[in-house]
Amino acid sequence: MTWRGVRATALAVALTVPFALPFAYLLVRNGQDLGGLWGAVSDTRLVGPLLRSLALGISVAAASAVLGTAAAWLVARTELRGRRMWALLLCLPLVIPSFVGAVALIAAFAPGGLVEDLLGIGWLPEVSGFKGAFIVLTLLTYPYVFLPVMARLRGLPPSLEESARLLGRRPVEVFLTVVMPQARAAIAAGALLVFLYVISDFGAVQLLRYDTLTRAIYADRLLDPATSIALSLVLGLLAVAVVVMERRSSRVGLRNQTHTGPPLMVPLRGAGMPAYLFLVLLIGFALVAPIAVLAFWAIHGIARGSPDATSVLADPGMILEPLLSTAGVSAITALAAVVIVLPIAFRSVRRPGRLGEMLAGTVVGGFALPGLVTALAFVFFTLSAPGPLGALYQTLPLLVLAYVVHHGALALGAAQSAVAGVPARLDDAARIMGRGRLRRFAGVELPLMLPGLAAGAGLVLLSTAKELPMTLLLAPAGFSTLATRVWQAAELAAYAEAAIYALVLVAISAVLTWFLVVRPALRSWAPGPLPGSAPPGAGAPPDRRSPEPTTP
Repeated sequence: MTWRGVRATALAVALTVPFALPFAYLLVRNGQDLGGLWGAVSDTRLVGPLLRSLALGISVAAASAVLGTAAAWLVARTELRGRRMWALLLCLPLVIPSFVGAVALIAAFAPGGLVEDLLGIGWLPEVSGFKGAFIVLTLLTYPYVFLPVMARLRGLPPSLEESARLLGRRPVEVFLTVVMPQARAAIAAGALLVFLYVISDFGAVQLLRYDTLTRAIYADRLLDPATSIALSLVLGLLAVAVVVMERRSSRVGLRNQTHTGPPLMVPLRGAGMPAYLFLVLLIGFALVAPIAVLAFWAIHGIARGSPDATSVLADPGMILEPLLSTAGVSAITALAAVVIVLPIAFRSVRRPGRLGEMLAGTVVGGFALPGLVTALAFVFFTLSAPGPLGALYQTLPLLVLAYVVHHGALALGAAQSAVAGVPARLDDAARIMGRGRLRRFAGVELPLMLPGLAAGAGLVLLSTAKELPMTLLLAPAGFSTLATRVWQAAELAAYAEAAIYALVLVAISAVLTWFLVVRPALRSWAPGPLPGSAPPGAGAPPDRRSPEPTTP
């Protein structure tokens, strides 16, 4: 390896260190007190939150798998009218963060809410606990199954289904015996993503008062830090295991997807009305109802006004501060993430091998660790660190670093595809013409990589704008985003104020999701960039000297 290669490798390794810090800190901190770790995880009072997290994750993953697979089959394999429109609408619940969905559910059944206004009754059922968390998370996460399963169903060769139909099997039998086994990998990958999302979720379960592992970790962070650290390690190990299984399922599904012709379409006949009703109800509950509830409270709040001069209802201009804070910190994080992961992407793509895979895997590990756990690791690390490191607690640089560590994998997948898409012959030609490394990068490689890098930065920006637990724990004093304003207003039962901030946040998420996830998915009828994967079109096929990148 040349001296230049050694320097590039050293830079990539150094930039990977921050991604390993949270998990390494949890291992070291718990390793210093193994007895305390065992006591925390074996305490009967704490086994309950773990079991409740698993129960909620498994239940939501199973329900999302059923809803997402059924919707994907109707859109991809039946003679449904307006299939592209249905595909678009079924993707849109991705724009609603889980804590916003929880706020909408609570506000809908609150006194004076939309349900009471429509039904005209004073008594309404309780929506908190497992039931409420299950409903919110299922309705907001089924697109993680819908997108990959729809792509898989459209890529299946029709020959096996045609043979089964010729043998006299009914469409339902063909679906269960022929289609489902071939789509199983995509369903499993999507369901595992949902499971990871649910066990890592904090906002929805906290607002709906369902005592899961994340809620126990957050509650113990001040009164019992040792227990909080121990439970964080348990949750982190569980999340990493899920990510490993999800990536394995994704690779199996991708490897088997080779057919590019038109799929076999099934006529709906008498099942047309139930099919349309199912899709209407799914979109109605997952998308229309939450937005309608938020709009109801926002309109009523604006009409009534507020005597509090610090409320956004009294001064609409107050929304500018959290809006600008959200946009600013998200843009800074997106730019920082691309700059940090680009050398890692170069090392893993241009010099493939175990070291490159380890570096990329470390970045993915930062994403696998739940945001709450990453934030707590940085909190305890900085509070116990001496000198300048201790002074980083609740500063903007630490907040941005935590964002990058958690969301950097989204930029890495795009960066790897972008690097792989630059033909090596262009670099060779520029070198022959006497251009130095920096001039070759700025004049040849960077212009070709910009579309892919911009897509990765956009995914990081979208995720950062909706981030809640990391902002609550690491944000500087007085710093607030749209997510934290929604949270603060919801905890005070100020639903009108929470609705206004939530609608602005959903609008921003909708625009970004459309350009980054939905439009590429609909254009190619392929799954959009789910967490840890490269977005479609991020780079051209690699040439002989640019091997296929290992996307996280």
